[in-house]
Amino acid sequence: MNILEIIAKKRDKKELTKEEIEYFVKEYTKGTIADYQASALIMAIYINGMNEREAKDLSLSMAYSGDVLDLSELGDNIVDKHSTGGVGDKVSIILLPIIASLGIPVAKMSGRGLGFTGGTVDKLESIPGYRTNIPIDEFIENVKKIGISMIGQTLNLAPADKKLYALRDTVSCVESIPLIASSIMSKKIASGANKIVLDITVGKGAFMKTQENAQELAELMTKIGNLAGKEVICVFTKMDEPLGKAVGNSLEVKEAINFLKGFMPKDLKDVVFELGANMLKLAGFGEDLNKNKDMIIENIINGKAYEKLIQMVKNQGGDITYINDINKFEKAKYIIPVESKKNGIIKEINAEEVGKLACLLGAGRLKKEDEIDSSAGIVLNKKTGDYVKENEIIAYLHTNKEEIIEYAKNKILEIWKI
Repeated sequence: MNILEIIAKKRDKKELTKEEIEYFVKEYTKGTIADYQASALIMAIYINGMNEREAKDLSLSMAYSGDVLDLSELGDNIVDKHSTGGVGDKVSIILLPIIASLGIPVAKMSGRGLGFTGGTVDKLESIPGYRTNIPIDEFIENVKKIGISMIGQTLNLAPADKKLYALRDTVSCVESIPLIASSIMSKKIASGANKIVLDITVGKGAFMKTQENAQELAELMTKIGNLAGKEVICVFTKMDEPLGKAVGNSLEVKEAINFLKGFMPKDLKDVVFELGANMLKLAGFGEDLNKNKDMIIENIINGKAYEKLIQMVKNQGGDITYINDINKFEKAKYIIPVESKKNGIIKEINAEEVGKLACLLGAGRLKKEDEIDSSAGIVLNKKTGDYVKENEIIAYLHTNKEEIIEYAKNKILEIWKI
């Protein structure tokens, strides 16, 4: 068996066997298959697809390419949450401290930014001192100690997916249903939770542009999860415009902190509460989602959710003075207001275009090795449906790249359809 035959087979729209998929995953993880060969196979999969059996085999092969966590010592119900990606999606940083504050153990592993979507790990790392790369035994000990730990994908957890995840981004092969499904579920299987709520984002700022594609992805991930003995619930979230007002790493962390203090933009609140209610349902808190939402709002009002965020940050080396005073976060050198050129109603803000522009400002990766500027991004001052007057500020650009400012200002005026 060799990689050239496997590439040629998928190039010619043929089905890969379980053994061929396992060979590719094993050898690529070891480094005996080069990035350029893996890129060729990923491109062939992107173009020609995979059937359910192939996607399941890829997911399981990646899950078992490294360690598979056993979290049973933390309890019978370990509930995880994962989003398929969006723009301005800071939901995990808000929701998981809420869930932990209600007594449900949270052992969360997250990814980095991919394409025009941000990554939870990049956002958490904008908190000075916060460690996302910690050993597994410390990760589990953190959950035992304070009920929550949020870290990055460790070297030994689904290492094949970690390599392929970064590679897909650099060869424009992100938006593929079998690749997205197998990537997400490999991490979920390896991460040890037995119950999973999947946030399937749909719209211009999501990888799934249509409800039909989102439904296909949800069904595939549910089947993969069930085959691996996991209980899965899928929730669909609209992602036509950015979620909340902030896009960019420290900007989103600040918005998440404010949310837990009670400042809750409606679109963000709707998503957090719907996902949270379903997580509580899986954890055995009852089938009534409205009652579950009442428990969520209670722990925001009484401050327990905010306190849990502080505990988590402190426990992982983060400087909690930044949580208590968000003005301490480093600001971009240039914070530029963009003013509307006319009166009217905002009818569209394309989330994907906002995400791409935020990357250009420094908030994301255009290449695998790019460094992220945690202070860069965009803050929306006006959203879809808002009335805006001429010369009124519709957004703020945050960047350290002076040369990009004029282009970015003009781009904002194109993206905000008035």
